[in-house]
Amino acid sequence: MADSERPAEAPQSEAVWPGNLLDAPTRAIIEALQRAGRQPYGAIADEVGLSEAAVRRRVQRLREAGVMQIVAVTDPLQLGFTRQAMVGVSVEGDVRQVAEKLSALAEVDYVVMCAGSFDILAEIVCEDDERLLHVLNDSVRSIPGVRATETFLYLKLAKQTYSWGTR
Repeated sequence: MADSERPAEAPQSEAVWPGNLLDAPTRAIIEALQRAGRQPYGAIADEVGLSEAAVRRRVQRLREAGVMQIVAVTDPLQLGFTRQAMVGVSVEGDVRQVAEKLSALAEVDYVVMCAGSFDILAEIVCEDDERLLHVLNDSVRSIPGVRATETFLYLKLAKQTYSWGTR
């Protein structure tokens, strides 16, 4: 097939949507998906007053722009991960480099650079205490630039939500 006969590719979204540029229907779509991420686009369309195709396009643009992800949220305990901890990390040197190395560890599911007592907070989810010891001793503390760590073991998760809406 000649190039002139090929269907044109859809342009990639270049949208970057700061919170104040999201219109009311797009905010309503996000909130609907936060309540029930598997609901059909048709049901969301009825709720927000758009066509199903318009909802589908907006969701795709949001995902491409990195505004949102649609993922399954699991309960680590029910999957056999019995030890969770938040680790405060004090860094000497470039915090970004340490955050990048922490982010590469399979057991680390959350990394945030912060101000305060620690330079980085990292959440670690492991099968058991032995694995946590291995991750802390052999992986986290061996990263160049890690000066000190403090580990906060989770005893019970009282609240975890992803439904803060678009405020």
